[in-house]
Amino acid sequence: MKKKNIRIVVQVFFFALIGLISINKTLAESGGGVTFLSDASLHALCPFGGVVTLYNLFTLGTFIKKIHMSAVILMSIIFILAILFGPVFCGWVCPLGTVEEWIGKAGRKLFKNKYNNFVPKKLDRILRYLRYIVLIWVVYMTSISGYLLFDKIDPYNALFSFWSEEAAPSAIIVLVVTLTLSLFVERPWCKYACPYGALLGISNKFRIFKIKRNENTCISCKKCGRSCPMNIEVSAVEQVNNLQCISCLECTSERSCPVENTVNMQNNSFAPVGKENENEN
Repeated sequence: MKKKNIRIVVQVFFFALIGLISINKTLAESGGGVTFLSDASLHALCPFGGVVTLYNLFTLGTFIKKIHMSAVILMSIIFILAILFGPVFCGWVCPLGTVEEWIGKAGRKLFKNKYNNFVPKKLDRILRYLRYIVLIWVVYMTSISGYLLFDKIDPYNALFSFWSEEAAPSAIIVLVVTLTLSLFVERPWCKYACPYGALLGISNKFRIFKIKRNENTCISCKKCGRSCPMNIEVSAVEQVNNLQCISCLECTSERSCPVENTVNMQNNSFAPVGKENENEN
């Protein structure tokens, strides 16, 4: 299998897995479904739930209602991966991000080069701070209430429960808006509102394996930047430290860069440190 196809396979696998678990949970409630999956819950597979319940556990000594210990375990695994490779959960696993990308392919065909460039850069820089505000709000409100209030607006949960009473109407609205915007902007939820993406994005500043560009072999074609779903100008930096990077590797020589071994993920301990991408493009 070609390396460029591996990410697609991984994305489809996790989307199908989460979808199967969610549908099976609904069937199990009416006496059907696959027996060995009947106890599995979307909440038990919510890594962000692990963040807020861990905070609640340390401050109040209790778990967030609806959240299972498995969410904390999942969160721990994702954090370890983030320290090593950055937000790979966002770029490879998250089913909502995957759906946004799939819809984005239709948007790219409709709008060509205009796609993913509708939002003016100055406004885009401001909007990208919103997800940090959402992160602070969610952690604070959940910690004082003991409930995962984010459920009320969470499009991730709504994507896999919109057919049941478990999905809040407000979350379904956010999901519809997110998917609609995906026709114009690639991964709009990831860029502007996802609190978990905001948290994982911090790992780009200290991750062990970083995406680096070799200036000596770079031909300045800027294909790496154009391929980036998060609009990071990879061709303007030697090392991608941008908080928005989702480690999708779309910019690398194995995907978009036409020059071999020019844009690659490297061990930060041994590769020279270059200029940092300080802005939030």
